[in-house]
Amino acid sequence: MASVGTALRELRGAQKSAKGVSLYSRFVNRPAGRYLAAGSYALGLTPNQVTLVSAAFSFAAVAAVALVPPSWALGAAVWAALAAGFAFDSADGQLARLRGGGSAAGEWLDHVVDAAKLTALHSCVLIAFFRFPEAYGTGSAGWLLVPLGFQFAAVVTFFGGLLTEKLKPRPAPGSPAAAPSTLRAVALLPVDYGVFCLVFLLLGGGELFRWAYAGLGAVAALFLAAFLAKWFRELSAVRR
Repeated sequence: MASVGTALRELRGAQKSAKGVSLYSRFVNRPAGRYLAAGSYALGLTPNQVTLVSAAFSFAAVAAVALVPPSWALGAAVWAALAAGFAFDSADGQLARLRGGGSAAGEWLDHVVDAAKLTALHSCVLIAFFRFPEAYGTGSAGWLLVPLGFQFAAVVTFFGGLLTEKLKPRPAPGSPAAAPSTLRAVALLPVDYGVFCLVFLLLGGGELFRWAYAGLGAVAALFLAAFLAKWFRELSAVRR
């Protein structure tokens, strides 16, 4: 089995394109995932096992949001677990490439975990708003609609983007990859999952968290409308 150093050197030349990726994913999450992938490779873990590690961190954080009264300490713990889960989510694909390629079952597992994570996270925010209304200032039932709307925007964006990539024609072999746009990478920051995880650092602020979460939800809805128009326009030119 290769050492961590050898694995890191091989991974540096086997990175996915940065096109359509925010600055956080490009400069924080992917590099963190690269180190985790190299360590997992040295330990002999499989990509599916790394996916399950990612799920364990993510769902532990999700459960804590719903079950534990909000505090600054809880917020820090939830953010750390979500960030670790996201980094391991990047590591499983990098580990698969390091091992010579992934499997259809592994890709399926990865996407199912991602979909479950998105759905569960916003559902648990709703539960937290319902269980701890004094802490979050969510005594009005209308606030319970905010996580539902955010969940709708997040899940449709996830599924729409995934389906668009599947339906778009593959570039011809040997064609040069499009250069990543720094402006686009900055513009995508508000809807990057890693940036979204930062809002949980505000859990101890109660109403501050509520407003920050609602603001990101509104941004997610605006981006969803823009994404849907863009994806439909791109696919309208595709003949099957």
